[in-house]
Amino acid sequence: MIAIIDYGVGNMYSLKCSLESQGIESVMTRDRETILNADKIILPGVGAFKDAAKNLRESGLDKVVIEAAKSGKPLMGICLGMQLLFEKSYEYGECEGLGLIKGSIVPLEGKIPPSYKIPHIGWNALSFKGEKSPIFKYLNENDCVYFVHSYYGVDCAESTIATCEYAIEVTAAVQKGNVFGCQFHPEKSGKVGLSILKAFDEYIPEGGETL
Repeated sequence: MIAIIDYGVGNMYSLKCSLESQGIESVMTRDRETILNADKIILPGVGAFKDAAKNLRESGLDKVVIEAAKSGKPLMGICLGMQLLFEKSYEYGECEGLGLIKGSIVPLEGKIPPSYKIPHIGWNALSFKGEKSPIFKYLNENDCVYFVHSYYGVDCAESTIATCEYAIEVTAAVQKGNVFGCQFHPEKSGKVGLSILKAFDEYIPEGGETL
């Protein structure tokens, strides 16, 4: 069973429906014991980093997510949920993240030509980095996924497992051991996205893969 973290920010219902379409049992919850007893965890997110981080801290869910990840439980952050895995964000000032992925979240503005729209919205092809991640086992190079974001991860080359091109090379997905992050929305990415959710559900950490 996958626990979808309910912290007041996120696109949880479409995510839950996508999981159910693949026969994957899930529950939306903010209960510590339910989260820690789940097989895997997904941290969704839509909105501003600072507000989301505040919600996590005030609910105590930040500590629960970190505890679960450090215990070896597979964790996936989606969109803003991925950004929260990083050490910090510069969205509307500097704000501390969960620190599970080394690096920072910075604005696309100023990094891409003015002719490119912000937010970055639409389908982009994935380019894998290094050995293919377990969550991409059903994918081929250049398969397309759906993005909606104005900020992206930097200084995270050691954990970057996929990028996309949007005038610049943009971090599309990260992995550190049992912790995964997707800047794009698997639940909005058709068959490709569903195959990522399926692969995550099937993922079993091997020796040396946990935090």
